[in-house]
Order: sequence, then C-alpha cells, then structure tokens
Amino acid sequence: MNESARGRRLLIVDDEEKIRALIRKYAEFEGYETVEAADGMEALARVREQDFDAVILDVMMPELDGFSVCREMRKIRQIPVLMLSARGEEYDRIHGFELGIDDYVVKPFSPRELMMRINVIINRRQKPVSVQHEQAEFGGLVVDFDAHIVYVDGVRAEMSPKVYDLLCYLVRNKGIALTREQLISNVWGYDFYGDDRTLDTHIKLLRLALGPYRDHVVTIRGVGYRFEP
Repeated sequence: MNESARGRRLLIVDDEEKIRALIRKYAEFEGYETVEAADGMEALARVREQDFDAVILDVMMPELDGFSVCREMRKIRQIPVLMLSARGEEYDRIHGFELGIDDYVVKPFSPRELMMRINVIINRRQKPVSVQHEQAEFGGLVVDFDAHIVYVDGVRAEMSPKVYDLLCYLVRNKGIALTREQLISNVWGYDFYGDDRTLDTHIKLLRLALGPYRDHVVTIRGVGYRFEP
C-alpha cells in the first residue's frame, strides 16, 4: 500500500465497467478511496457533489466526451486530470493538454503504471514550483514570474500551468542548450513517467502561445531546446 495515498479520493470515469473495475482494484490496493462514473454527465454531478484529488477520465464516451467533461469540470473545480484514450493521435494529445490535463495515457495500459502516474500527478500538485520575483522582457514578450503571467505585445498569453513552467525554465536558462532529459527532469520532475512526446507536445503549445516570438524557442537537433534571447 502507498501510505501517501491513504485518504485520497479518485474519480474514475469510463463507460466500460470492466475498465472501471480494473482501475478501482489497483487504486484501492494503493490506498485510494474511489468513486465511479459511467458517463460524462454523471462525472460532472460527482464533481459538483464532492472534491477529488485526481480524476481518471476516458475520452470516448457517449453523449458527452472526455474533452467536454474536462472543459466543464474546470468551471467547477481545479482537479488534476489523467486522460485515457484508445486513440494516440497527436491531435488528441495536444487538445487534451490545451485543456490543461496533467497526463495522457493510451489504451491498453498497465494498471500499475497508471497508478504510478496518478501518484506523480498528485504529489507534483502538492509541491508548487518555486518562482523568482522578477520579470524578463524580450521585446514585446514579457514573462512576469511574480504574477505567473506572460504578455505578448501587451496581450496576456493563454497557456496551461505546465506550458508556463516550461517557458520559465527555458527563460531562466536562456542561451543554454538544454537536453530533453534536463527539461523533463526539471519541469516534470525526476519521477515523471511520461515520454518524449509529452515534451514535444508542450513545446508546440508553447510556440503557439508565443505567436510572433515563437522563434525564441530554438530546436537543437539531437540535443533538445534552447531559449534564444
């Protein structure tokens, strides 16, 4: 049993009863309390009724899909979300991360790895990133570390917390070639169980958010990335 999981509550959302039962078995073995929902509308009702430490959310569900559930859920509570999907297309992964999900797992999956990912997500949320009280400016691109806000030509840029963390780390190490391993370890943590595609997806989202200043994020082939002032 994972002692740190004791007393924590998970919401498991999937229209397949067998998958919910499988996740519940491993989650309860870890020490989590579990609540289940068989569709999107039921999931939203559960979130309105009580708080959860994390949500495991299937994408492909009848009536209300996982993306729509995530979007509506964000209006109610800010809960960490791990998204499950039978589809591994980049578009779906990007769309999920744009909505602010914390991780994306493709079916079929390892239940043990799934629980490890959930543990990482929850622990990471409880250890907020330390920020410097400073501001960095690169022409019309302004990163306000104190306010956790990025401005592009005077307009606030919309980006998820993890994309913001990635930008901050790149900016604080501007001019330095950062390996993929360095970025993953320092932005996601040494206990991150994702893969290189997660980093690539967030780099794409970062460049999209930076708009005309996207070229500040330079790809170094075979190494990683660098923020060029």
